[in-house]
Formats: sequence, structure tokens, C-alpha cells
Amino acid sequence: MPIYENTLYPAPFFLPGGHAQTLYPALFRTLDLPACTVQRITTPDNDFLDVDFHYAILGYPRKRLVIVSHGLEGNSKRSYVKGMVRAFVRAGWDAAAWNFRGCSGAPNRTPYMYHSGSTEDLQCVVNFCAGKGYEEIVLVGFSMGGNQILKYLGDPVSKVHSSIQAAVAFSVPCDLIGAAKAMDRPSNSIYLKNFMRTLKDKIAQKHEVFPELVDITNLNDLKTFKDFDEEYTAPWYGFKNAMEYWKESSSVQFLDKVRVPTLMVSARNDPFLWPTCYPTGQAHRSKSLYLETPADGGHIGFVRIADDDYYWSEIRAVEFVGQVMGLT
Repeated sequence: MPIYENTLYPAPFFLPGGHAQTLYPALFRTLDLPACTVQRITTPDNDFLDVDFHYAILGYPRKRLVIVSHGLEGNSKRSYVKGMVRAFVRAGWDAAAWNFRGCSGAPNRTPYMYHSGSTEDLQCVVNFCAGKGYEEIVLVGFSMGGNQILKYLGDPVSKVHSSIQAAVAFSVPCDLIGAAKAMDRPSNSIYLKNFMRTLKDKIAQKHEVFPELVDITNLNDLKTFKDFDEEYTAPWYGFKNAMEYWKESSSVQFLDKVRVPTLMVSARNDPFLWPTCYPTGQAHRSKSLYLETPADGGHIGFVRIADDDYYWSEIRAVEFVGQVMGLT
């Protein structure tokens, strides 16, 4: 499918470079949505997932639904999630913004949390939503959430639900080995420290509940994603080490198998991504994968200053879905 390297995303003049475009929405964007309906889904292992449902017409569920997946250590209340939800709701879609385990503000029940390659919880959310009567479902994911979506759609082990009509993924670290290298850049230290702080806080909380299962002896010594994944993620989820976890969880290896019309958008100045996170070869070969790599945008940025308060990513997602589903 086409690869668009020169997508006309016009970054605001006052946000030069990937870091400014990444930080601005995280620091300054606020938006309010009407009250949502929160539903707690029980997982097969007796844990739970909290899902925020937003309806295009209150009290009258539609047949079309967008499921929005946040990024690492994010949640359904992040501005990029709420912005995407609002855009689809205004376009006539119901929306479900779900929280990874332990990300909704309530500690999850089991010792373990989530990781970049885990798609079982996404499958659980999709099945639950399809069971509510939604006949046409679209998936939208950001960063880690985007990697999970792409892996879910392309992994032969996945049982992709027949209701899935399209997908859109932004700022995707589809090669986790490369993304880990990117995060080790000195210029990314502020982001890495923030991620490590929240991850380590959750591990400390887990230790209080499961002291025999969660060892915190080395917790304060962990400085990088490799440190964390070697200590916790890999052994918890059956990987030999961080490298094996990253390799097996990277969605880039599954993109050739994606059969649902899918748009992948990653800015070329995204500070979180490595050159291997731009899968031009797979996109050229694929009949389903559309790749867009605008020069600007940062990581989950794509800031747009306008009276309607839509970001470019929100406009692009609704536009793409409408095109491939014949709604426009």
C-alpha cells in the first residue's frame, strides 16, 4: 500500500523539533468530555480491565464503536485518548477507551501487569464490546497501544474478531529493540526517568501485596528499560531475557500478516523511535498496511492549533476510517 513520506502535517511554528512537539500536548492540552460510563471487565485469569464508554447519542448505543488503547503508563484520561474519543463521538461513533491492568487508578488483582506484546487483554475488550452488539469495530492505538494492536492484527496466534473493520496506530515502537536504543539517548533521559519512576512505584505496590512473588531487592538500581525488563518483565512472562522479550513482542515481524485496513503514522522526528521503527518494506508489500511518516509530529504529538481544537492525528484517524469503510 502507499507510503506517504511527505504527508502535509503543518507543525505550529512555535513548536520546532520533536521534543517540543512531544511535550506540548502532555503539558498544556486539557479538554473535558461528557461523563462516561465505566464498565469493569473480568479477565479469564480473574483480573479486571476498566473501560470508559462514551456514546454518540446518550442512551442510544450505536452499531459502530472505536476502541482506543493508550501508551506505556498512560490511561483513558490522557488528553490524546480523550481527543481521539471526542473526534470519533462527534463523527457518530461510540467509543471505548480502556485501561491496561493497573492503569485506571485501581490496583489490579494479580501480581502481574501488562507488557508491549500482550494482546490477550485487548482481545478480551474486543470480545466484550462485540458481545454488546457492536457490529463494526475500529481499533486506534498510541505508542505501546499501537504496537499491541498491530501485533494482535498480524499474529497468527490471535483470533481477530470478525467485527474489526480497520485500525489506526500512531507513534509506534514496532521494533522494541530499536526503541530501547532510542530511549537510551541522553536527550531522552527526562522521559526515561519519568517512565521508570511510575513503573518502579507500581512494583513497590505489588511487593506490598505479593511480597513472596515480587522481589524489590534490586529495584532502586534499575535505570533503563533493559534493567526493568531483565528484572521483571522477562521472567514474569516467560522470556529468557529482555532481548528475547523485545524481539518476540515487536509488531514489525507481524505486519506482513495484517489483513485489516490499517494506517500506521509515525513522525520522522519522533524522539522515541529508531530507524527500524519505520517499516517501509512491509508497507510496500502489504495490501492492507498504509504507512505515513510526516517530517513533524513528535511522539503522540501532531499538535494543531485551531478553533475546533482537533489535533491532526484525530482528523486523520476519522478520515482514514471513513475512507476505507466507505463512510465518506
